[in-house]
Order: sequence, then C-alpha cells, then structure tokens
Amino acid sequence: MKAMILAAGLGNRMRPLTLYKPKPLLEVGGKALIVWHIEKLKKIGVTDIVINSAWLADILIGTLGDGSQFGVNILWTREDQGLETAGGIINALPLLGTEPFILVNGDVWTTFDFASLLNVNLGNDLAHLVFVTNPEQHPKGDFTLAESRAYTFEQEQQGDNLTYSGVAVLNPQMFDGLEAGKRPLAPLLKQAMIDGRISAEKMQAVWVDVGTPERLSSLDLQIRQGIYD
Repeated sequence: MKAMILAAGLGNRMRPLTLYKPKPLLEVGGKALIVWHIEKLKKIGVTDIVINSAWLADILIGTLGDGSQFGVNILWTREDQGLETAGGIINALPLLGTEPFILVNGDVWTTFDFASLLNVNLGNDLAHLVFVTNPEQHPKGDFTLAESRAYTFEQEQQGDNLTYSGVAVLNPQMFDGLEAGKRPLAPLLKQAMIDGRISAEKMQAVWVDVGTPERLSSLDLQIRQGIYD
C-alpha cells in the first residue's frame, strides 16, 4: 500500500513562521510535523510515500530528499501554484497507481495508529474517512457519522456530527474522468456520500489541527512534557 502526504499549502495562518520554512517542516517535540507522519507510515510497513509540494518546495524537498534517511522511498510532485487537495491528488495519480492509498494531511498531528488503515477493505466504496470530535475552532464539524458510514449534513442522517481528521484511505477511482487543475476534495467526498460510497470511523486517539502558531507552541510543550507518551 502507498501513502500520500499533502504538503503544498501556503501556511498563511502560520505566518511569520512559514515565510521562510514550509509548514510541514515546522517542529513539535523536536521533530518536523511531516516527519512524525513519515515515521508512523514506515512503522506499519508503508514505505512508498508520495508528497506534493508548492510553497518553498526546494526547501521541503531538499530537507527530506528521497526518504532514505527515514528508511522510506519518497516520490515528489511539484505544483507551480497550489492545486488544492483533489487537484494535488490528481496530479500525483501517476505515482500512486490504481490501488487504494492512505492520505494524510501534512499539517495535523496525531497519536492515531495508522496500522488499522491497512485493514480497510473499501469494496465498492470510494473512501474511508477518519473523523474526530469537533475541535474548539470548528464546533459544527464537517460530516455525519452513522453506523460506520459518512453522510453530508444535507442528507439529514441521525448520527454524530464530526470533523474530518485529514486521515483517510482513498480509491483512485474517485478521480476517474477528472481533468488536472485546481480542485478541492470536499465536493467529491460529498457526492460520494450522497451515492452511499464512503465508510468512516471515529478516531480514538489524540489529534491536533496545527493551524496557528499558538497551537503549534502548545502542542510542542505538551509533547516535550511527555503528556502523549
């Protein structure tokens, strides 16, 4: 199984920290955010990792290289301008192949064990999403979870309204027939939910959307204090 880490964002909310350093290289607990993901993937035997890049791409690629320092094989894509989530994935499909792959947002941090994703059997589904309890900054959530299935709010399904964690297993078939270019992922997920083709689960682990300097600093302190050991 392969994985893709999304790392092409501008990191505007993190400025001035991201003026000269790409957001995935910001550190918590003495380690870059993206390195935490790479090491977790390596631990479960996922060693072919595709990473997209745009903002300060030369610094990101120059730091991580081909992945040999981590015992993995990193394949890179470059985007002249950020293509958003779905656009970045479509651009990377030639490297990802035709089998389902793990998708991870480069700007989240979690203690979630990725090993469970290896056991996801999509069957006829186009994706399996991992949800989390709604964080303070996003109280209404993104989607509804009911009996291990994901729904849009418009479907008015009885269940728990939760936030997408940025961790998923995707079937490349979700992008069949779509042209390259700037494209968000959320509309594709919503359509697949309406079509009844997305499973989901609620994460039972620590998760942080490292979206501001304050959250970065707080997480760094908590890790260094050993709270998440």
